[in-house]
Amino acid sequence: MTSSLSRRRALLQAGAGALAAAAVPGFAWAQSPAAPARTLRIGYQKFNTLNILKGTGNLEKALAPAGVTVEWREFLGGSQLSEALAANAIDFGHASDGIGVFQQASGKGLAYLAAESPYPGGVGFLVPKDSPIRTVRDLKGKKVVTGRGYNTQYVLIKALQANGLRYEDIEPVYILTASDSVAAYQSGSVAALGLWDPFLAGAQIATDSRLLFDGTGLSGNRTYHFAQPGYARANQATLRTVFAELAKANQWAQGNPKEVVELLSPQLKVEPKVLALATGRRQYGVVALTPEIAREQQGLADAFAELKLIPKPIEVKDAFLNLDLGLA
Repeated sequence: MTSSLSRRRALLQAGAGALAAAAVPGFAWAQSPAAPARTLRIGYQKFNTLNILKGTGNLEKALAPAGVTVEWREFLGGSQLSEALAANAIDFGHASDGIGVFQQASGKGLAYLAAESPYPGGVGFLVPKDSPIRTVRDLKGKKVVTGRGYNTQYVLIKALQANGLRYEDIEPVYILTASDSVAAYQSGSVAALGLWDPFLAGAQIATDSRLLFDGTGLSGNRTYHFAQPGYARANQATLRTVFAELAKANQWAQGNPKEVVELLSPQLKVEPKVLALATGRRQYGVVALTPEIAREQQGLADAFAELKLIPKPIEVKDAFLNLDLGLA
């Protein structure tokens, strides 16, 4: 009986030691890399390069030899997508520049992996054609629709500053989705509407509006690709394949705008003329993160911090993950 009791004590002590070791941040197996995932869950939004890649079906073919399957999940906006990424509901996805700053400032732990080419014409603000608002300065004291942390918000901040106004000089109306934004605009309760493509193009065609300003000279309006750091480090081979196929899709899209419209229109249930307008002002391409891109994104972060739109100042480059993803 004594030896049996001793053995039980030894097992209990070993178990307690294992639990204590697992709770220590630097312990060896707590730090061991996770095994590569067999399913890649991708979050995407309408009319983006990941959306085009989805339409081709080429990523599934490229990952099949490695035994990796792909699940695609559509989101109404970058805010919802990034929250799903932070909650581990998806593994990889894209969002606008503003969303990246808000997520980093909230401590959600998302990592930047790559950037898209600048797309300043893909974000803008509309006013009714018969509106007395003719310049940015005319927005003073008016209600303006934007999203908290969205690319529209940063473009609005920069436009106001460029015209001698402060963000506090307008009354922001924060809306989560593009459809809600358009509904508020059409109700006549707001003076101006901020949107991003393809919703901007759709509103330009479907409503009696004019473009007051877009991101030209104000913002690169880049899209960024994000993942949880742990997932990215454990799945570099999968991500290299994603970016290789994404580069091919971008090259094809740049040279075949009509075919892009034909591919995406039935998939997105968006009218061809809307996609044609959006596609015509876009430059496709995925690029590696650089110090220049970090400075560009830091300008956005500093602007949000100055206006206390984020809880604390951040260093954007701290969230850039330096991995070999095969990007130029």
